[in-house]
Amino acid sequence: MTTQAWDLDADLAALDAAHLLRKRRVVERYDGARLTVDGRAMLAFCSNDYLGLAQHPAIVAAARDGAARWGLGATASPLVCGHSAAHEALERELAAFVGMPRALYFYAGFPANVGIVPALVGRGDAVFSDALNHACLIDGARLSRAELGVYAHADVAALGRLLAASPARRKLVITDAVFSMDGAIAPLREMLELCEEHDALLLIDDAHGFGVLGPEGRGTAAMLGLRSPHLVYMATLGKAAGVAGAFVAGEASTVEWIMQRARSYIFATAAPALIAEALRASVKVIAEESWRREHLQALVARLREGCARALPAGWRLVPSSTPIQPIVIGDNATTLAAMAALWQQGLWVPAIRPPTVPEGTARLRVSLSAAHSLDDVDRLIRALAALAG
Repeated sequence: MTTQAWDLDADLAALDAAHLLRKRRVVERYDGARLTVDGRAMLAFCSNDYLGLAQHPAIVAAARDGAARWGLGATASPLVCGHSAAHEALERELAAFVGMPRALYFYAGFPANVGIVPALVGRGDAVFSDALNHACLIDGARLSRAELGVYAHADVAALGRLLAASPARRKLVITDAVFSMDGAIAPLREMLELCEEHDALLLIDDAHGFGVLGPEGRGTAAMLGLRSPHLVYMATLGKAAGVAGAFVAGEASTVEWIMQRARSYIFATAAPALIAEALRASVKVIAEESWRREHLQALVARLREGCARALPAGWRLVPSSTPIQPIVIGDNATTLAAMAALWQQGLWVPAIRPPTVPEGTARLRVSLSAAHSLDDVDRLIRALAALAG
């Protein structure tokens, strides 16, 4: 489209010149960590399928059986007739799994946070956000119209000062539990203590911790032993759980209020019941197949050991104990060139650039999955070493 006011071709060209233009690949076949893309076999280190459950036979069978019982579409929003017995059972099981009184299922993670934050705070209230929070938390804070305070990444002291200085009646702190672009875990215990001291709620987004961290994969809050009426727990179910959707859990009255007020829940058609049935099977697999988390930790250790001696000069592997293992390169063009060189070797490792990450910190985001083998990781390490010349 090109007019005097809408010269989008020029805008797109400017994005391309800054090495910020995104391109989609068409995946033709999934087979664990092995994908067929444009007719080419690729070993993928770009998926958030951390436990390798997206094609698990028991979960696929549950979806198939769910489709046979319930059909496809949910036909309406959850507050009309879209909330099935399968959704109801899933919510009970998710609440029990994370050890909280009640849970509410959303059709996707982004709209969950965009709905939860404005449901909890509004004009005259205050919301405090980590500087590196995911876009859905940021957008939720903006839509809430509450006073917004941004604190430096993981800076508990700065958060404490903001909370102490705020005269707002209701205060909400929002944070990723595991930050998606660097794999770091937020200082949640200290943050929860601050929230209890200042009568604030703490909303944590555990998209990258649920299923991976904690006893039986029950998440970051369970790993840290966090329990409090001030805690609101959200996690997505399209990553480690291998299916789709998200949920929020917490005190029964808090979850009921979110159900009554979250526009992205009230005004959207519910996810199909077959997805709920698949997720019920997924939660069981997460709890029972602990070898997947054990294998993941072995993969993380193998990659970190290999990168310590293999990375080109100036490249930095970010400290992380999670399946997210970013390699910071810095320059956008160099990072894209590294991605392209790995692609030529049959390895799909995405280049992450601003605005997803801060300027000057473009990186290769290596995502490990239980579907990978140690040999797969060794292959990636050899390819990275070859880039050093």
